[in-house]
Amino acid sequence: MVFAVESPIEIAVIGGSGLYEMQGLQDAQEIDVTTPYGVPSERICVGRLGPARVAFLARHARGHKLLPSEIPFLANIWALKSLGVRYLLSVSAVGSLIEDFAPLDLVLPDQFIDHTRGRPRSFFGEGAVAHVSLADPICPALRALLAQVANRRGFGRGRIHHGGTYICIDGPQFSSRAESLMYRQWGAQIIGMTNMPEARLAREAEIAYATLALVTDYDCWHERTQAVTADMAVANLMENASNAQGLLIDVVTQLHAQRPSSPAHEALSPALITPVTAMGEAVRQRLAPLLARFG
Repeated sequence: MVFAVESPIEIAVIGGSGLYEMQGLQDAQEIDVTTPYGVPSERICVGRLGPARVAFLARHARGHKLLPSEIPFLANIWALKSLGVRYLLSVSAVGSLIEDFAPLDLVLPDQFIDHTRGRPRSFFGEGAVAHVSLADPICPALRALLAQVANRRGFGRGRIHHGGTYICIDGPQFSSRAESLMYRQWGAQIIGMTNMPEARLAREAEIAYATLALVTDYDCWHERTQAVTADMAVANLMENASNAQGLLIDVVTQLHAQRPSSPAHEALSPALITPVTAMGEAVRQRLAPLLARFG
């Protein structure tokens, strides 16, 4: 069951490590959304940032209680889609796999390598088949808007990097040195534990998705720096999170005024193989927010 909202909420933010609430959110209320996949990570906070209505979800729950592989990715994306979300800004702490991406920098990645195992990867199956394109998993229009705002306002002491490949691992342990060196050979520039299958599911839900990747460390490949520890990452994370809060306010305001069209918004049109009329009633109910525009 979805809490009644006055109109669809088209913009959402998922906050990662260090970002458990949205500063400046006015007229805020917390709502419960029950999904076919259980409850989301946390109650969804709905309010206004300037003129825009926004939904905020703490990915790890308040107090950081969920490991990356414990995050209910299906429930999170289903819940946001059921509220009408069409644009999703993901804020994530990452390690750097290249010299040029330094701690406290902001990266706006454009590609993912999914190196997770055993996480649910699709809403489809069990009576409904779809094969969405994930060639470009980050929405180019949403990332371009992010880049425009970031370039204009800056990012504290950090630099801003446009483009890069994010490799997602299960965790919760950080990489071994051999793994870190291997990921560099694979062509990844940053490493994290949460954006997959989040980006996959957002595409199936026809939500434009973009990541603000906040660099906290050099993982463990770097010979002249200490191997990453949780204490080290958290220290940089707090400054990064503060910078991200200000950037998000400007991005959401701009997105409210200029809502770009996105290939993600039509992702199911060429991808849905099973006709809706051929799906069982239980399947149609389970996928209702995703299938709503198909009648």
